[in-house]
Amino acid sequence: MKSRFFLPLSWRIFFLIWFAMALAVVLSNAAIQEWARRERVQLEQREDLAQLASQAVAIKEAGDRRQAFRLLREAGERERLHLFLIEGEEMRDRHRPGFQPQRPAVIDAPEGHRLVVWPRAGSDGWLDPRLFRSFELGLTFILITLACWWIARRISRPLRDMEGTARAIAKGDTGLRVRNAVANRRDEIGALAQAFNAMTDRLCQLLERQQQLLRDISHDLRTPLARQRVAIELARDSVDDPDIMDSILRQNERLEAMTAQILTLHRLGAKGQSMAQEPVNMTKVLNDVLQGAADYAEQNRVDCKLEVAEGARRATVLGDASLIHRALDNVLQNALDHTPPGRVVNLHLVVAGKWLTCEIADQGPGVPESDLPNLFEPFFRSDQARGGKGWGLGLAIARDIMQAHDGRIAAENGSAGGLVVRLDWPVFT
Repeated sequence: MKSRFFLPLSWRIFFLIWFAMALAVVLSNAAIQEWARRERVQLEQREDLAQLASQAVAIKEAGDRRQAFRLLREAGERERLHLFLIEGEEMRDRHRPGFQPQRPAVIDAPEGHRLVVWPRAGSDGWLDPRLFRSFELGLTFILITLACWWIARRISRPLRDMEGTARAIAKGDTGLRVRNAVANRRDEIGALAQAFNAMTDRLCQLLERQQQLLRDISHDLRTPLARQRVAIELARDSVDDPDIMDSILRQNERLEAMTAQILTLHRLGAKGQSMAQEPVNMTKVLNDVLQGAADYAEQNRVDCKLEVAEGARRATVLGDASLIHRALDNVLQNALDHTPPGRVVNLHLVVAGKWLTCEIADQGPGVPESDLPNLFEPFFRSDQARGGKGWGLGLAIARDIMQAHDGRIAAENGSAGGLVVRLDWPVFT
């Protein structure tokens, strides 16, 4: 493939600013010269100045040079013009550098004389030197400002485009890429956009492979595990030692539960906001969760206590009841696993402003402060202080379910010990 011409961004900025300054100088000089020419032509075509020149020449030829000078000075003050009567080659000496930066108007007069005319300072004419300089500086400033604005726009606009693309990808739109108009630029911004697109393609491929791996593992495990469980149950009655078969069955059930958790985690990541949504009464869901966990809590000799505030009894949230049930069940299961026998897991349901909050507090050993930010990451287990059970997927699934419902989940160590997990949903009204 033929390589494209690459011009570094620093050189682009240098050439653009240099071109803007050069263009400002050229255009300002051209404009000044054109306006000066038009003003000069207008002055040279004025009949009153031609008559004044003839009158001054007549007075001068009569021998009264001072009176001629006074006549021109008074007329110049009245017309706000500089008026000089020049004879012969004196014009060449008068129009030397520094005398007048722009060419003045010259009106022919009798007897070989010429009347040289240009506006005084502060007049409406364009031939005043200070007006020349002010106009040139103003035009240069405007052109350089426009050039710098255009440069800044050329640089910031594609960067904003890439920023918006990155934010959209971070929110889940993995099919989005930086526009070709930006990626095809032949400078560092174009190279950055191409590298960004290549990186995104690679990350999406890795993510797809990871998801495919989870799907394949889950699919491949479920069928043989189900068949194995049936075979174990059939063979259980014919084995002399039922404890062995009970152990095999428990391990089989754990593998099935792990496979179900992995599938749920994948579905949440792929499903997003397309899940079915309906008003869900949180008090009813909590009661169902506690009823389902009653046998497990009794087996662990742990008591569960639910307190529902008056304003929260009829409060509802918008979402999928089965997913909300799963999130609460996962958090409660985590609390039951880490609460010693004879202790209590406390559940509180309250309405605070526009949020419905459920707090589930266990009486276990708590979690090190350094582990709290990672507590909801998949496969993370804080085993230093909490004799961990499971695979670190329950709280991660709860977090994804809460995010899918525009909710929040957080954990902190309780003031009296143990871990407190707080789940917040927007109240549906």
